[in-house]
Amino acid sequence: MPITEPVCFFFGANTPDGFYGFHQTDLYHARDGWVAFLIKSGAGTGKATFMRRVRQAMEERGIAGESVLCSSDPDSLDAVVYHDLRMCVIDATAPHVIEPIAYGECEQLVPFGCCLKPDIALQNTAAWFEAADACAASHARCCRFLSAAAGLLENNRRLQEATVRHDKIEKAAKQLAFREWGTRPKEGGTVTRRFLSAVTPQGAMCLFDTATALCPKVYVLEDTFGATSSAFLKAMLPLCVRAGQRVIACPCPLSPADKLDHLLCPDSGVAFLTSNPHHHVDFPVYRRIHAARFTEGRALSSKKQQLRFNRRAADDLLYEAVQSAVDAKAHHDLMEARHTAAMDWERWETIADDALGQFLSIAEARMSKVGR
Repeated sequence: MPITEPVCFFFGANTPDGFYGFHQTDLYHARDGWVAFLIKSGAGTGKATFMRRVRQAMEERGIAGESVLCSSDPDSLDAVVYHDLRMCVIDATAPHVIEPIAYGECEQLVPFGCCLKPDIALQNTAAWFEAADACAASHARCCRFLSAAAGLLENNRRLQEATVRHDKIEKAAKQLAFREWGTRPKEGGTVTRRFLSAVTPQGAMCLFDTATALCPKVYVLEDTFGATSSAFLKAMLPLCVRAGQRVIACPCPLSPADKLDHLLCPDSGVAFLTSNPHHHVDFPVYRRIHAARFTEGRALSSKKQQLRFNRRAADDLLYEAVQSAVDAKAHHDLMEARHTAAMDWERWETIADDALGQFLSIAEARMSKVGR
């Protein structure tokens, strides 16, 4: 379906096990005709500025893309992706390092790092490492708080899990898939991973505007504790793929390996979102599905006091995680400021203009082929 509003996701997120990002094959496919411009440089060297220039130039040509936000600074960019044209620009540096696997045939490098003036940068080495170490320590502290919060929330999920009727979930998922797409399997189903939510310096964020821009028809799973919604989404995922849907699977940043929070199916405009106290869906939707429908309520009500304690304690720990993320950003801002002061911005403009020209030349050639 056409995308009429800006679409944003997170490329990666702080999790209980540290930074968790998606591999480059979730952004582009080297053997499938993609062209990826990989920016190689440090903090404060104009990476996000260049991506915003690309995005603006493409918008002036009537092409909307996907903006991939930085969870450590949601006002910054980690990538811009144009799926129809099979083109993207990516910040390919730590903590989400991407190296070329088909340089020239697929990847092009944008070397803004060479614009740093060594004589100035070397004068600030000690101060830069001091800020870098403090930034890393704050990120580590953030992840420890996330780990503690995740443990409490996982305990609540396990308590709920013992009451879940999986037979009811499987039946309901099949009925819903039949109602949306019928029973005949179709080719073309794929799964792409993105974070729709993240713990950021601005608090716990969920990009619901993206979900509604891609998918006007929204099913909401009302589930305070997470076991029911995750089981429902795990049951729905293969049914979506079987129906030929290109699915965007969005894991929970506190449990990215084993818990799904949202599924988006842009081809048919259908989304399945989890609503809970940390990302509450407070806007009108097509249908709300309540967890109580799939649980044995009496068994769960006997654990009410423990569930409430765990949730309140987890909320306090998540608050501390956000404060640690704020501290990390403050130190990162110092790193950026020192690099910004050491940059040869005239040289940067030359490299940026050349890279933008190459990107637009390829994009315009591809637009003409698809009749844009």
